[in-house]
Amino acid sequence: MTTATAPKAQSNDLISQIIYAVRSMGLAPIPRNYQLFYEAYIGSNPDLTRDLAALGSRATQEELDQLAHRHLGAGQAAVIDDAHSKLLGELDSLLKLLRQEQNSLESYSKLLGETAQRINSKSHFSTDLLTNAISLLSEATGSTLAHGEKTVGGVVQRSQEMDQVRKELDEYKRIANTDSLTRIANRRAFDERLAAVYNNSATLALSALVLADIDNFKKINDSFGHPVGDKILATVASVIRANVRKDVFVARSGGEEFAMIVEGNTPDEVMIICERVRRALETRTFRNSRSGIDYGPVTISIGFAMGSQASDPGELYASSDTALYHAKNSGRNRTVFFEDGMRKDYVGKSWLIYRK
Repeated sequence: MTTATAPKAQSNDLISQIIYAVRSMGLAPIPRNYQLFYEAYIGSNPDLTRDLAALGSRATQEELDQLAHRHLGAGQAAVIDDAHSKLLGELDSLLKLLRQEQNSLESYSKLLGETAQRINSKSHFSTDLLTNAISLLSEATGSTLAHGEKTVGGVVQRSQEMDQVRKELDEYKRIANTDSLTRIANRRAFDERLAAVYNNSATLALSALVLADIDNFKKINDSFGHPVGDKILATVASVIRANVRKDVFVARSGGEEFAMIVEGNTPDEVMIICERVRRALETRTFRNSRSGIDYGPVTISIGFAMGSQASDPGELYASSDTALYHAKNSGRNRTVFFEDGMRKDYVGKSWLIYRK
């Protein structure tokens, strides 16, 4: 575990920093620029952070696009911009259809009014007038209904097309929020989910942030190599996911660190959940089926705190990490619940998204 100053600011600070940076550099406030700065600011890609800083206080859109292409790939930003353009196009078409329908109804209403005036005028009343009025209204009504059906069909089609765009964006977000190695939520998704814990103060007493860190993971990498380490990370993620409820949010929040957000449970119940995960890993065999090499044992240390023990996401993270710190220092492979007295020994841990 690395050491640094304890986190204080909330995730909204990061958003404010990004908006300010984009504006101060005179850049267009478009989705791909915000995404580029987000990736650079959370520190998940040190090379991107360094190269963006190297551009200085002024950068052209072309330079930013080249940077995004080099570090993020061309697809991610293009998906957002393309979906944005599609939605604007579909909404524009929908508005045109509705305006046409409004004009058609206004014309029909005007015709009804004029015909009623003629029928009510005794000086112009005749059988021919009534016949012509009925014929005219019948034709106008049929035309209006047909136009209305066409409009409804157009609205349905546009709605279906917009729904398809929404599904594409949902799929993009799912991919963008998934850790490619472990196939669980990544740091971006974790940041968003942790901030959402404080949206409802009434549920904080039954909301917990759990942090789990693989014990002696550096030794595993040094002894067996990073490919083996990656396989162990993926396996640990699958074991955690398999031993908690589906509604428990599970993410890879750092290199060998995992996070769970458990809602609707007391501290004692959260402890049971954590211990179930810890024991499942403790008893799992990590062995190469071909060579027979045993990589184990692989254990995790766990620390957790309840939402009611902190005033904001940053403090909650620090509290859970404090408990994790004590789990490590008291022998590893154990679960520790945060208590206020633990803070005096906690040296802090860098969490870039909450750093001012």
